[in-house]
Amino acid sequence: MEFHFKVVSRFMILILITAVASLGSPASAQTAQLRQAETAKSQKATPYIDGWGTTIIAELSAAPAPAHDISGIWEPGPRGVQQLGAGAMPEDGKPEHQLTYTPSGLAKLNQTKPSNGVRTVLPTDSNDPAWHCDPQGLPREDLFELRTTQIFQTPEKMLLLYEYGKIWRVIWADGRELPEDPEPRWFGYSVGKWEDDYTFVVQSSGMDERTWIDRAGRPHSSDLRVEERFHRVDRDHLELTVTINDPKIYAKPWVALDKLRFTWSRPILTSGR
Repeated sequence: MEFHFKVVSRFMILILITAVASLGSPASAQTAQLRQAETAKSQKATPYIDGWGTTIIAELSAAPAPAHDISGIWEPGPRGVQQLGAGAMPEDGKPEHQLTYTPSGLAKLNQTKPSNGVRTVLPTDSNDPAWHCDPQGLPREDLFELRTTQIFQTPEKMLLLYEYGKIWRVIWADGRELPEDPEPRWFGYSVGKWEDDYTFVVQSSGMDERTWIDRAGRPHSSDLRVEERFHRVDRDHLELTVTINDPKIYAKPWVALDKLRFTWSRPILTSGR
């Protein structure tokens, strides 16, 4: 009986010691997690730890950008959707977003019937060329539903793969000039060169006039020139700025996309038929 009492007593003491020790374990675990997060290195995001009702953000130092390299899989996030038109100049009725058209440009604008923006019509009344399964073309591929984009790079060219529409596009970087009188194409003709170690500048022309600039139905002529500036901010971030220059339609060049930031994304393996 005495032996049984001693065994039970020791067992209860052991349980009590374990319970007391466990009271400090959440704080200890959080401290360890915090220290780990503060020194963590990530290629995508800043880690966070949910503590006692408080979110603790651990700042990470960005790795430097590699020189003359914009290759990778890039994710623009929700800003790439641009439902109301070009991200930096949406057609939302605000005075600061009003473009100045030439007389012929205004006449051409009035012929478009978009299903988004302040001039929206019912989808059944829209004459959006994309509704007829035409390719979006350039620059609309940058200015509507811009989603995950993969860039392959060689010394002679860049190859861009767009998730939306499953479109691919070539940008020549071998020193050639744009054609002087090209046959119109959906995505036109594109050449690019390095402005500095981290900025690749693309000039495009020869876009098919049937395409729109953006979802808001902004038109263009055969004289349209599009400039795209891809700037590698650091290892994990890329910025895209798009400028429209079409003197037949617009009184002056305008920025359609202003430093839209992409984040480096890990490859996603999918299977299909």
